[in-house]
Amino acid sequence: MKSSLVAVSAAVVVASLVTGLKDRAALQERFGLAGKPAPELMMMGRIKPNEAAGNSEFNAQLVADKIEAITSPPPSASDTSDPNAVAQQPVPPQSAAPQSATPSAPQPTPQTMPQPAASPAPVTPAIVSEPPAPQQAVAPTQPAVDESALRYFASRGDKVRLQAEISRLQALYPNWVPPADPLAVPQNGDKQLEAMWQLYSDGRYAELRKALADRQAADAGWQPPADLLDRLAVAEDRARLINASDLKQYATVVDIAATTPSLLTCSEVDVLWRVAEAFIQTKRQQRGQDAYSYILKNCPNPAERQATVEKASTLLAYQPMQALLALEKPTADGSKEFDAIRDNLARRFMAEGNEDLKLAIAPEYVARVEKLAGTEGLASDALLLGWYQLRRNNDAEAEKWFRAARAKEDTAAASQGLALALIARKAPQEAEDVMFRWRADSDDASATYLAATANLMALQPPADLAEDVLHRIAAEVIARKYVPTAQQFGWYARSLNQFQTAARWFETALVWKADDEPSAYGLVVTREQLSDRKGVLDLQRAWAGRSARITNLEDTSSLMPNGGALPPEKGTLTPQQPVQPTPPAQRPATAAEPLPAERRTPLQPEPDVAVRPARPAMQTVTVARGSRQTRGCSTTIDAGQLSPTNALSRGWCLMDINRPMEAISAFEAALQSPVRKDREDAAYGQSLAYLRAGLSSNAAVAATKAPQNRQRAAELQVAILADRALSAFDAGRYRETLIYLDQRAQLQQERIDLMVLRGYCYLNLKMYGDATRIFEAAAATGSRDAARGLADVRNVTHPDVND
Repeated sequence: MKSSLVAVSAAVVVASLVTGLKDRAALQERFGLAGKPAPELMMMGRIKPNEAAGNSEFNAQLVADKIEAITSPPPSASDTSDPNAVAQQPVPPQSAAPQSATPSAPQPTPQTMPQPAASPAPVTPAIVSEPPAPQQAVAPTQPAVDESALRYFASRGDKVRLQAEISRLQALYPNWVPPADPLAVPQNGDKQLEAMWQLYSDGRYAELRKALADRQAADAGWQPPADLLDRLAVAEDRARLINASDLKQYATVVDIAATTPSLLTCSEVDVLWRVAEAFIQTKRQQRGQDAYSYILKNCPNPAERQATVEKASTLLAYQPMQALLALEKPTADGSKEFDAIRDNLARRFMAEGNEDLKLAIAPEYVARVEKLAGTEGLASDALLLGWYQLRRNNDAEAEKWFRAARAKEDTAAASQGLALALIARKAPQEAEDVMFRWRADSDDASATYLAATANLMALQPPADLAEDVLHRIAAEVIARKYVPTAQQFGWYARSLNQFQTAARWFETALVWKADDEPSAYGLVVTREQLSDRKGVLDLQRAWAGRSARITNLEDTSSLMPNGGALPPEKGTLTPQQPVQPTPPAQRPATAAEPLPAERRTPLQPEPDVAVRPARPAMQTVTVARGSRQTRGCSTTIDAGQLSPTNALSRGWCLMDINRPMEAISAFEAALQSPVRKDREDAAYGQSLAYLRAGLSSNAAVAATKAPQNRQRAAELQVAILADRALSAFDAGRYRETLIYLDQRAQLQQERIDLMVLRGYCYLNLKMYGDATRIFEAAAATGSRDAARGLADVRNVTHPDVND
């Protein structure tokens, strides 16, 4: 009787274990083995490595083996069944005893096993010598593992997917051991199921869904493998996640990952990368950094680890990247695993440092880029170093690297950086020359060029600039309507005692920016020195309550201009503050009475409003041409689009309203006329326009573009020689001035104002007798300048008498 009870009890336990192997969750809960094999990136907010199942001391498989040894008959010689057949054979549904019938405390023995509610079929007990020892250690139970996918990939020889499947199963079942020879797994005899796996392998998920539905409709009792359904659901979620990532629907990416944690494993590194990007793009940078950290802490594939760092470097800032790089592992040869990409990382960090002035890049990265610049010789590396040093006020270092970059490749960026470094060390003349070629490349390049011009014109003492440089600077300033340089042109002209020209530049600056107080101050000082009391009072009334120094202006004889140029746009450097220079020694006094009308005006701006200029000496030249009106040339158009006849008329119109720079272009277009008379007038007009602009050399060239009659040729020659004489005098070349005056005197009788100029040349050359003779002759005509010159000679030759 006792043997029968033992046999019945054993049968019940076997049935319960078999059911448990089919239902892994129930078995884990029954034996206290419930674990968390899947990653919990989305559930817990942090990526965690897989956790091992708890209660590892209990071995349910060993218990099942012991009970089977008691209840089963001895195996026959012909029994060659698979030892895992119990887990693979289907078990019909049965009404199991309540969970309380199977105690989870001590392991049951035949003496303590409770009676089942219903007796199963009788089982012949095996003959054993002694019952199993209750204290014997037991191995943990092994839940049923669906290896159909493993078998399928093995049969197809797809080792990549086979390995991915092994990794997945190991993550889900920590105690599962893959077959020693996966390719030797028995083939599935179900051809339809094999076809379904083929659809899954090909990524034809919609067709697979249809095949499953068709088979279930045809065979109501057939159930697809749970693993196939799970893998299909995960694959569909993966496809949806990748599609959402490609479409930059980052919130959807996060939602899908949250509901499919099985995707967040090392076998799905691409998914982890996409989830990390989605976190960062949805303003959850720390979560994205955690995702990258999870890969570096848990995933061993070297290529994937390196790619992780490269991807992270495009999305994470400098500081978070340092935390990721701290997870770097040494390689077998003692180097670091990310050495292959460290150069590019250094470049990436330097670029970030150029954008963030407060970011201090580690010296090791700066040194690495410097070494790269020396060994590889790339202009881009030198540019990175140049901008990094310039933005940290290391101007000398910045200049060195920008020059190196420009030597490799002359680009707008290299020239702009070099120009800014040159401005910083007060070398604007070279900066202007460096940037002129690139001035129209971008808004930043234009701002840098204009800043260089403002600094150049503000130099003290004033720079000795060639006419072509002044011309190109003036043209660019007028085209851009750049107030700071226009204002500095005014101060520059004042330093050369060209007060009429200075006034025009200040007026032009105020037209472009009516509230520019420094320009208004420069204008009021200049008008005071020109004895324009009405103009001074007008300015004082306009600026009453806004500028004390303009309102309270009295004596300007000792005033120094202290109005600085406005700061240039786009972060470029501010021009230097100009200081009024001391006039050249023994210069003719021209504060109240300017020099002759042929006086050079190399800095004359093109005002946008009517500004009445002094009439040039060439006004006495009579030119047979039709009547002109200023209407029709007050607007700015491209003269090249006009016919030669209209361009000629526009040129004279522009001369009448004192816009010589535009007139030059109009006359150039008129030179294309097929009519000889029009070409002569165009060449003559262009020469006059160049003279009005103070460009005597250009005027001489323009005069040769078409034959001129003798009278015009002589008049132009006289004007050009007078302008050159004035230029030479301003430069302190007094002997050269006398040569030009002598040449002019051979063509036309010398005017009184030029006689005064000649007298001052003699005075500065210490030829006091000649100076006295010239001044006395000119003073006899009533010239106040000549009388003043005569007094200057007496002051030098007889200082005691004057005292």
